[in-house]
Amino acid sequence: MPTGGDGTMLLVASKVLSKDKPVVGVNTDPERSEGHLCLPVRYTRAFPEALEKLCRGEFRWLWRQRIRLHLEGTGINPTPVDLHDQQLSLEQHNRAHRITTTDTHQRSGMLHQTVSEPCLLPVRSLNEIFIGESLSSRVKVKPFKPHANFLLHRASYYEISVDDGPWEKQKSSGLSICTGTGSKAWSYNINKLAEQAVEEVLRIGMSEAGADLPLSPEFIQKVTDSYNESLVFSPAQRRLLYSVREPIVNRVFSSSRQRGFASKVCVRSRCWDACMVVDGGTSFEFNDGAIATVSMSEEDQLRTVLLEN
Repeated sequence: MPTGGDGTMLLVASKVLSKDKPVVGVNTDPERSEGHLCLPVRYTRAFPEALEKLCRGEFRWLWRQRIRLHLEGTGINPTPVDLHDQQLSLEQHNRAHRITTTDTHQRSGMLHQTVSEPCLLPVRSLNEIFIGESLSSRVKVKPFKPHANFLLHRASYYEISVDDGPWEKQKSSGLSICTGTGSKAWSYNINKLAEQAVEEVLRIGMSEAGADLPLSPEFIQKVTDSYNESLVFSPAQRRLLYSVREPIVNRVFSSSRQRGFASKVCVRSRCWDACMVVDGGTSFEFNDGAIATVSMSEEDQLRTVLLEN
């Protein structure tokens, strides 16, 4: 039974690989954590009551789907970096991977492996995984203006296949793949629309179609809420939601869908210095030649508790 907030719950959930072991979270830090994955906040100060209800069976089970990851290809290093122990800057994050890789090589005498068969990683994701370059931006000096600095964006280059469909070359700010549990978190903020954007699109649509709609604040809010609510789905549903952040579309790169639901997503890295981060806490190198298969399995479900207020 983990105590803390959602972060603690995610950390504990990543260590539980058996679906037969129930996990119940108690939010002991409600001032700083929303605690969506924990018991209702009122039980923070009335925990004996929660225990009594659990003992009497006055609760419902909620089976939360989780993501499993298979890794294969060239340049594979399955040694993870644990990001929970310390807050790492992007530069420190990269250095941590290099140190971990070097230590592993010194101990084993092995270089990066080439894996021909998919290898199942010993982690499960309750919220989401994120794939992208570790360093999203850097300062570069223009050679013709030695005193003028500007920010150079380093996009993530990869190929993606959804549900065994054709591979598509993409370049973006990274790729997020979430569960129903994670659809309320980072993925939601990547995809949600503001009322201002909805109003502007509706006005353009009216102009193009020659239609007339009652664009009152109430109507715009209703449309906005309907769209944003469609981004959230049940933690029990066995499906993934992938989201492409800020896709670059040109003659070489495409993005047929910026987001969508899937049963399986395969990603082939073409990155220079990329990571695959699981629930914001465990990071794996994911550079050129590595292939990740993201899917779900019934045996990976997490058994949690729903306790009403």
